Order: sequence, then C-alpha cells, then structure tokens
Amino acid sequence: MKMKMKKFIAPMLSLTLLMPGIAGAAAAPQTPMTTMKASVNTPAADLRASLDHLLSEHFALAVTAMAKAYDGAKDADAAYKALDQNALDMQPAIASLYGDAGAKEFERIFRAHNKYTDDLVKATKMGNQAGIKQAQNNINGFVEEFSTFLSTATEGKLPKAAAKNALKVHEDLVQKVFDEYVAGDYTDAYKAYREGFKEMFDVSKALSTAITTQMPEKFENSKADTPAADLRSALNHLASEHFALSALQMQEQYDGRTAASNALVTAEAGNTADFKAAIASIYGNDGANAFEKIWVTNHVNAQSDYVTAVKNNDATARAAVEKRIDGFTTEFATFLDSATAGNLPKAAGQQALTTHEKQVQQVLDQYAAANYGGSYTTNREGFKVMFGVGQALGNAIVTQFNDKFQEQPTTPTMPETETTTVWMQLNSKTLKINDKTTNMDTTPMLWKNTTYIPLRFLSEGIGATVKWDKKAQQVTVMAGNDALKFWVNNNVMEVNGMKKNVGATVFVNKDGRTQVPLRFIAELLGWDVKWAQKDGSITLTKSM
Repeated sequence: MKMKMKKFIAPMLSLTLLMPGIAGAAAAPQTPMTTMKASVNTPAADLRASLDHLLSEHFALAVTAMAKAYDGAKDADAAYKALDQNALDMQPAIASLYGDAGAKEFERIFRAHNKYTDDLVKATKMGNQAGIKQAQNNINGFVEEFSTFLSTATEGKLPKAAAKNALKVHEDLVQKVFDEYVAGDYTDAYKAYREGFKEMFDVSKALSTAITTQMPEKFENSKADTPAADLRSALNHLASEHFALSALQMQEQYDGRTAASNALVTAEAGNTADFKAAIASIYGNDGANAFEKIWVTNHVNAQSDYVTAVKNNDATARAAVEKRIDGFTTEFATFLDSATAGNLPKAAGQQALTTHEKQVQQVLDQYAAANYGGSYTTNREGFKVMFGVGQALGNAIVTQFNDKFQEQPTTPTMPETETTTVWMQLNSKTLKINDKTTNMDTTPMLWKNTTYIPLRFLSEGIGATVKWDKKAQQVTVMAGNDALKFWVNNNVMEVNGMKKNVGATVFVNKDGRTQVPLRFIAELLGWDVKWAQKDGSITLTKSM
C-alpha cells in the first residue's frame, strides 16, 4: 500500500499520545550523556510496561467485578477471582525488587483493598448505609497505608504525598464509575472508566521512574521516562483499552443490555478517535483516514456482527464475519508494514492481529457457553497480548524515526555560588561579615600560642545556631546538616556523633563566652583561614 507520509514531528506526538506524570514524583537524574540510539526495549522501559499492564488490568477488572457483583451476574465470582489473581501476579515483580517480605506486605495491603470494594458493592446493593461507610473508611485506610508502603519501599523517590494523591484519584474514579453505573447512566460511567484507565498509566510512569532512580544499576542506568518509553506506554494504553472495551461491549450486547452496550460503543469510538489522532501526528491525515476506515469497518463493527451471529447461533453469518475479520488482519498488517517502512513486517503484524482477533472471539464464545472462568482467563491473556502490540509498534516507529526519539545530551549547570567573608581581629570587638559590620561583646584572643575566637558570634554570623547547656557545660552548634558539640575545659568534641580531638582546650573567657581554636573549627566547617600576624586580623572565606 502506497501512502503519503507527513514528516514526523515529536512535539506533536507528545501532545496526542503522552500523559502527564504525578506531581512530586522523583525524576530520573540528569547526567551528561552522549547521543545513543533510542529504544523502547530497555530494562527501565520494560519495567514501566509491566506496571502499565498490571495496574491498568487491575482497574479494568476492579470496575468490571463491581458492576457484575451489583447486577448479580452469573460471571460475578469469576470476575472477582480474576481481579484477585491480578494482585497475586504482581507479587513476583515486587519480590524481585524488595524481597519476599516486601512482596508479602504488598499482598496483604493490596488484596485487602480489593475486598473493600467488594464490600462496598454488597452494602450499596443492600442499602446498608453503615456498611457503605465502613467500606469507604477501609478504602481510605488503604490509601494511607499503601502510599506509606510505596514511599518507604522507594526510599522516598515516590513521595508519600504524591503516592497518596494518585491513589485517591484512582479510588475516586473507581467510585465514580460505580456510582454512575448504579444510577443507570452508562455513558458517564464509561466516560469515567476511560479517565480511570488512563490514570493508571500515569501511576506506572511515576512508580517506574521512582524505582529506576532508586536502583539505577539494576536497570542498567536506563530511564523509564524517555521519549521512546513514553511512546511505548502510550501505545500500550490505546491498544489495551481497545481490548478491554471490546470484551465488555460484546458481553453486554450478547446479554441484550442495549443501553450499556451502546455506551460502550461510544467509549470505543473515543478510543478509535485517540488512535486516529496518534496516527495523524506521525503519518498525517491521509494515514489517519486510511487507519480509521480499516479499523472500524472490518474490525470494530465486525466484532459487533460476530456477537449477533453467536447469539443467533447462525453458522453462516459467523463464517462471513470471520472472513471479514481475516481480511482486516491482512489489510491492517499491510498498512502497518507500509507506514513503518517495513520496520513492522506484514507477516509479524498479521500474526499479532490474528492472535488478537481469535482471543476476542474466544472470550465471547466461552462467555456464551457459561464457561466464565475460562472466559476471564482468555480475557487476561488477550489483554496482556496488547502490550506486546504496543512494544512492537513502538519499536517500529522509534526505529523508523530514531533521531526524533533520542534524548538530548544534557550538560549539568553549575549552581551560582557566593563567597562569604568573615573578618575579625585580635583584641577587637569588630565583626565584619561581607559588607555588614557588627560589634561583639568579647574579642578573639591569643592564648598559649593558639588563636581563639568566640564560638557564638562566628556561628551566628555564618547562619548556624548555637545552644548552651549550662548543666552539662555543653555547646551545640547546628551548621547545615552538621551537629557539633563542645564541652568547656575539654579538648574533645563530637561531630555528628563521632568524637574528635580539638587539639586545644575549649574554655569560657572572662566575658562568659565560649572560645574555640580558630583553625580547628574553621577548617572543620570548610572555611579558608588567613592570619595576618602584622595586625592580628583573621579572614575566613567560603563559597556558600
């Protein structure tokens, strides 16, 4: 297939495909780098894709299980079991990062919150206001506990506040989908479904970035938030959402739930529009229009026709639909081969598309046969396959337009520094700090061939704080992150808990001020010391 392809513009892609990260999440460190070939296949991108898969599947199964339970549907138990298994499937990834103890704690917290949502459904169905309140309190407790877990596990790379905000957004959207569903407003329910589904990809970006920042060597110093990883994740989002919506729509249509089915058709149209916009940003309007025609006619519409054939037990109609779908796999694989300049070969594309279609059909066939456990198993397998599609298509596009996905080398900028100068003079009460002059109530002095300075005035002059413990005869100085402790009539001090020998005795002079050896304290705090024997002046300088 020949087609005109608009020149690829990365900023346009970012507007149509990429989702914002969570405010406050740790960003990967900026280090100097040489230009390297961009790739969607890095350890960090793989981690992000795994989290994309498991977290978005959690959302899809959670709202499905809630709706099925509320309706008393025959597949309600199978839906909940699939949701619970999703939580168990996250454990190996957690264990590989944070050990078995971390994985067990994750399981305890995460599986319990699935039960809380189930309790909420049951209480709502019974009109049990006390039960509803208890379930909501439990869910709020989960948000608090799990945000603490994530922050602790990532050593603060994903701050608790950011994690808590993301989890709260997630729970609110789950609640919104359920509330609209219970009210019978299926259009708004599935509009909220799409918002909540998308939000899970924001969460996976923030969490994968935090983990790879925390453990750079484990992920070969690759980053989870590169342009290539962003593209892969965006395609993961669109492809998996398509599958999830299709499977739900076909079930609702089969059960004769017209209002819910129509709402899902509308949601699918929104997904198609987003896919079309993504194609347009890469290959222009001609490519986008060609995509839409192929995608809708013998793919989305054909799936609906497949449901009708199965429901009517019409073998002839079913065979005709399957033939149309086979034609779609050939036509769309040809489109992708041409669009990506052969970087996604037709044979590979057709194989992936055929697998996808067979799984969509099998989900419905098993559902129609009341094999609900099998239907959800196939559903989960088919959902996972879509992340392979995102990887393959993302790899083809990044390979085709590699220079557009390369990270720009960054040169670290040195922070501006200011030099602070402190001036004192033996037997003088004058203290100068930069251009500011003040008077002390005591003076620096020379004693036993050692120059001493009043600790309080030096410390407060450079922004440190001084505390005096009369009973212990102890002076504590807080200078930045350092804690220094001195004891009167003692030549030992403590720096951040470590004992050091001062080399001379700390004492209190006739003015009641603690005097410390100049060179020791100044060099300890990183000051450059200059002593002018001619006039007894002392000059301390430091870049702050």
